Amino acid sequence: MLKRILGVTFIVASLGTASIAADAKPTDPQIAHIAYTAGQIDVTAAEQALKKSKNADVVEFAKTMERDHKAVNHQALALVKKLKVTPEDNAVSQSLSTQASKELTTLAALDGAAFDKAYIENEVTYHKSVNDALAKVLIPSAQNKELKSLLETGLTLFKEHQVHAEHLASMIK
Repeated sequence: MLKRILGVTFIVASLGTASIAADAKPTDPQIAHIAYTAGQIDVTAAEQALKKSKNADVVEFAKTMERDHKAVNHQALALVKKLKVTPEDNAVSQSLSTQASKELTTLAALDGAAFDKAYIENEVTYHKSVNDALAKVLIPSAQNKELKSLLETGLTLFKEHQVHAEHLASMIK
């Protein structure tokens, strides 16, 4: 049941991103906000995992998520400052935040192995969704070459995160 809820949560988030592609391409300020929001969501989830998990593999994964997503967000903030661009809040960012808040609440109610399993499954689903949005919508829509390059670098890293999460998911019973 929980796995279905997790899947539906991020399918909804993906559809929100897909609707942008169908209607109009997001602008660079909107892309910057979406990318930063997605990264911050994973930092927050990792912080929750670090507080709740006792599984060494899950803790190490969460540390990696926190470190890597903070680093990419730091680079994104430096870039928007350099470019004098103000990230623009939008429906996709808001949808991501709303869904992530619900997911954090769901995960907060779990403990032990149930938490670990749900957290890692969520990370698999989340990275698939974010990577898909990066590859199909955000990177192709980005006009600024430096923003596009940062998104491409992020996608490479986040694909590694997805593989790592999938490996952990196969190990956690």
